[in-house]
Formats: sequence, structure tokens, C-alpha cells
Amino acid sequence: MPSDYYDILGVPRDATADQIKRAFRKKAMQVHPDVTDDPDAEEKFKAVNEAYEVLSDPQKKSIYDRGGDPNRSGAGFDPFGMGNFGGFSAQGFDLGNLVDAMFGGGGGATRGPRPRARRGQDRVARMTLTLFEAAFGTRKEIDVDTYIVCPSCAGIGGEGGAKPESCPQCQGRGEVTQVQMSFLGEIRTTQACPRCQGYGTVVKDPCHECSGDGRVRSVGRISVKVPPGVSTGNRIHLSGQGEAGPGGGPAGDLTIDITVAPHEIFRRDGDNLEMMTRLPMTAAALGTQLQIRTLEADGQDTPEDDRQVTLTVPPGTQAGTRLAIKGRGVPKLRGSGRGELGVTLFVQTPTKLDDEQRALLARLAQLRGEEHPEVALDEHKGFFSRLKDSLV
Repeated sequence: MPSDYYDILGVPRDATADQIKRAFRKKAMQVHPDVTDDPDAEEKFKAVNEAYEVLSDPQKKSIYDRGGDPNRSGAGFDPFGMGNFGGFSAQGFDLGNLVDAMFGGGGGATRGPRPRARRGQDRVARMTLTLFEAAFGTRKEIDVDTYIVCPSCAGIGGEGGAKPESCPQCQGRGEVTQVQMSFLGEIRTTQACPRCQGYGTVVKDPCHECSGDGRVRSVGRISVKVPPGVSTGNRIHLSGQGEAGPGGGPAGDLTIDITVAPHEIFRRDGDNLEMMTRLPMTAAALGTQLQIRTLEADGQDTPEDDRQVTLTVPPGTQAGTRLAIKGRGVPKLRGSGRGELGVTLFVQTPTKLDDEQRALLARLAQLRGEEHPEVALDEHKGFFSRLKDSLV
């Protein structure tokens, strides 16, 4: 009978599959020959692997719990009455698997060592821009929590940069073959080498900083060039700027998600900028010129001539009128040119009048016949339609 697998992993007999898996990982890290000086490490590691192989397989676990030997296919019910003939039993007999095993298949053959160097994971980071930065482009640095190449071993994994050596158990093949005799002859089963975990190499003296992984967790600073015209939801793809790969493998990619912060004056609408400004009633009636602040004024190095632009307001301008200034919007992300700057005017009616001002307005109302205005509504239009027409 095999050893007490539950005792080897340190779990109770009613342990769940997740508890068994966590216990195996913990034990494997403690007794792995590459991380401990224990002379019995290799045997202990084999025992831990064997225990996990049985307890993680529901069928083998069931046989083991009933007192059978899960490593021998003859444990339990024998449908052919063959018993344990020649070290092979009919229990769980699978002709296809048996033929594969006899001719070098089956048993989870790994077909050679797997590489230690593997590509790193892709990462996503977020960047918040001001409207000025998004409109005119910028170069900005961000901090990314990621894996970087270990500075101590340069990604190799060995202390002082020592390279991994050929595994003494599998002689660098990354797999081992077990031979068993059955009534049909010799059965060969190939599986990943338990000593090197299928790599074909072992790190005898792992790097103290990365524990042989070839990379460490760190906050890296990355400089990102932002093109003009980006907006919230746009992404910038940086090839090879993601996580460094294990064993000195190539880095993954980094994707930057763009968010543009709200502006206190301007609102973006596609390639256009929109703003609102108040206009005195007299200026709306007589017409005037306004000095409008531009988005360029947010830039410290912007020339004075670009910080504002003159807007001509025609006489008789109504409340809600939108006047457009061409070429003062946001540069187009794809293509040339810029959108427009839309200025919506709100006519401001005076609330405090002195006697002279009141008399002047009263005289104006008299001259225009507006002393007793009548309410004239279009019966065929609703309230919101009439309001919309009044703002055009």
C-alpha cells in the first residue's frame, strides 16, 4: 500500500479539490529540489507529486479511499475475472490507451522540454488627460505596476546570472519514461519530468531577488506620446511595453485607455468645442464684438494672439443664438483641419434700473408700440416647439 497521501499534503480526508490543490502548491514550493538544501528533497517532492496525482483524480481518489491501490489498474472490480494477471488488471481497461502506451503515446507525453522563456502578459493602464492635452497632443509619463526583468540576474534566473543546467534526472529531455510489464508485454508511459517540471533544465542556485523566475514586480514609469485629437474611449497600443516574460521571455503589450477630464468652460462635441456666454440686452439689439477665450489659452507657451479671438455679434441677435468660429475646435484625429468653436449667446435682461434707465426703456417701448404686448401663440405647435423656434 502507498503512503498516507492526505498526511503528505497535510489535508483532512474530507478536503475539497481546491483545498487539495492549494496544499499541493504549498508543499511543492517547500520541498522542491531547486529551492531547498534538504538531501531528501527529491524523494519528498516525488511523494508530494504522487499524492496530488491520486487525490486530484476522482477515480483514483475513490479507489484509494476504499483501501485499494490507485497506482495499479487492477484495484477494485474485475469485470473479466482476470485478477491481477502479470501486473495488469482488467479494471479500467482501455485498449486505445494501452496501445498508445505500448508505442510511446499516452501517459501525458510532453514531446520534449518546454521553454523556460515565455512571453509576458498584456497589460492595460489608464491615463487621464486635460482637454488641452487631448486636443493638441502631449507626451506624458505614467506609472505602471507590472513585472520587469530581474535586475540581479538579467532574466536568466540563476544567482549572479548563472544559467540553468541540464536536469540530471531526464538528461535535458524534459520528460521521463516509466516501463511496466503486463500480460500483453512491456508498457511505456511518458510524462513530464518531476524534477525539472518539463523544462529539461534546473536552476541549482536560484536568484535571491526573483527566486529563479527571471522577473520581479515593480512600478515602472513609461513615457507615452499622445497624438492630437484623442478623446475618452480611445486607446493607445504600445508593443512590448507590457509584463516581462518569465525566464527572460519577451514582454507583452501595453494598452493605454484614455479619459479626458471635463473643462470648466468648453464642452467637446466631436471635433467641435462648445461654450456659452452672456450678452447684455442692448448689445444683442444693437450688435457688438466680443473677445472670446480659446482653448489655446490653457497652454503656458501659447502666444497672446492665439489666446482669444474676436466674435462679431450682428444686431438683433436673439437669446440662444449659436455663432460659429471656424478652425478653433479640436484637431481631427484622422485627417487634417480642426472643428469649430461654437458660442451660444444668452441675452441678459437687466434686473436693476435707476429712474433714468427706466424712463429710457419706457420711451423705447412707447416708440415700438410695446407698452401693452399681446401674447401670440401658434396653436399648431407645442410648448417645446415654440421654445425651440424662439431660440433660432
